Amino acid sequence: METYKSRLGADHPDTLTSMNNLAYTWNSMDKDTEAIDLMQMCIRFSKIKLGVDHPRTRSSVLALAMYGSQLKLF
Repeated sequence: METYKSRLGADHPDTLTSMNNLAYTWNSMDKDTEAIDLMQMCIRFSKIKLGVDHPRTRSSVLALAMYGSQLKLF
């Protein structure tokens, strides 16, 4: 993910995909805080770059909701 960020920028769609995938991986490894923090960052950039209604943005929001639900945060 850091390579994408440094070469393409933090808000590039490929970087956002990488962030999303890493957050998913961390969630599956029970690294809950890291997964939630990264997904929140991904959502912020995705809303700016792709828009609120873009399928990738919506998918990230859904993933964050699922992470929070697993931890009973939301």
